[in-house]
Amino acid sequence: MLLQLHPVNPQPRNIRMIVECLLDGGVIIYPTDTIYGLGCDIFQRGAVERICRIKQVDPAKAQLSFICYDLSDLSNYTKSISTPVYRLLKTHLPGPYTFILPASKQVPKILKSRKETIGLRIPDNVIARSLVKELGHPILSSSLPGDFVEDYTDPEIMEEKFKNLVDIVVDGGIGGILPSTIVDCTEDEPVVLRKGLGVWEDA
Repeated sequence: MLLQLHPVNPQPRNIRMIVECLLDGGVIIYPTDTIYGLGCDIFQRGAVERICRIKQVDPAKAQLSFICYDLSDLSNYTKSISTPVYRLLKTHLPGPYTFILPASKQVPKILKSRKETIGLRIPDNVIARSLVKELGHPILSSSLPGDFVEDYTDPEIMEEKFKNLVDIVVDGGIGGILPSTIVDCTEDEPVVLRKGLGVWEDA
């Protein structure tokens, strides 16, 4: 199902419809401030497993991140972080960055990497953040399968390709082709693991 949302003022009725789908264990494709992603409710184990099947990866090895509304989710899903790391997040978010942080016990086991970390994102995208706000907790996010990101900029093409695998393709306009910049904050100094859309001064 292809569902159009206004990129600046998404229709509340459509936001609620998508969130109901997520709460029912649905999987969606939705826009962020970088590329379109696969998303589901972090507490719907069956939906997480569906995303991993679509990606053909083991959940423990999958690059899955939490899409949050703001930094208030930090205390729930990450262990205590240092003041410099918090300042770093506050400076760069919302924005095209994924920060790798130590996972708290509240993170469902299936979503923790073997290093007990999670990726945290707060995209600068009204649709993505509206969905998270309505849901009341983070959305699990992953990139779409395959190597050709260019194939995944047009929601109509994505709907044609994935209509049998996902429940809703959220059309928020043409997507980008650069993923987020990934920064590992689990050691003493932040380390850039992948350069993407976000500019990193120390990279």
